[in-house]
Amino acid sequence: MTFSGWPAETVTWFKGLEADNSKPYFTAHRRVYDEAVRGPLEALLAEIEAEFGEGKIFRPYRDVRFSADKSPYKTEAAAAVGPKQGGVYYVGVSADGIVAGAGYHGMQRDQLDRYRQAAAGTSGSALQKVVEAGERAGLELYGDALKTAPRGYPVDHPRIRLLRLKDVILMRREAPGAVMHTPEALDWVTAAWRTSGPLVDWLNRHVGASGMAARR
Repeated sequence: MTFSGWPAETVTWFKGLEADNSKPYFTAHRRVYDEAVRGPLEALLAEIEAEFGEGKIFRPYRDVRFSADKSPYKTEAAAAVGPKQGGVYYVGVSADGIVAGAGYHGMQRDQLDRYRQAAAGTSGSALQKVVEAGERAGLELYGDALKTAPRGYPVDHPRIRLLRLKDVILMRREAPGAVMHTPEALDWVTAAWRTSGPLVDWLNRHVGASGMAARR
């Protein structure tokens, strides 16, 4: 299957799921999910694989074991390239459009320690340049952040914005429209991944995988 974008039917399907997040709805509209949601995502990953590696599409089912929200299905279909505890390239599609980017999500304590030490030290200037270059190219810096400086770091540190982060991700978003519904979405995702690639390189070099057990 050649990637040609996500059809308008994709957005309609997600809006229906948001209105009726139930197994009967998902089952009744499974064909649309397979052909208009998952199918294009698989085709995109196949075309990008030679440059970035094999991607994995996330299951559409939510893990509701520890959540007060028992809605069974995710309202975004997404895929990632990369290890669980390392630099991950991400793409997602929903009723709101498409997102793409890369970085580290859900860093463990040992990763956070290494990240902050590097970001505060001489290596941090390179990180700041990478982030600023991504922002100039139209990406945004995302990640959960502390409300104040992490313990042991001054609140007036010149890179305090970066030090407060618990996730470090450069991401771009595009509402449904000309890009999402055409083959140009492939170039849009590829450009986002290439632009955020230097962030992944910096994080892999200075942070790396965690030696701790994964958080539940």
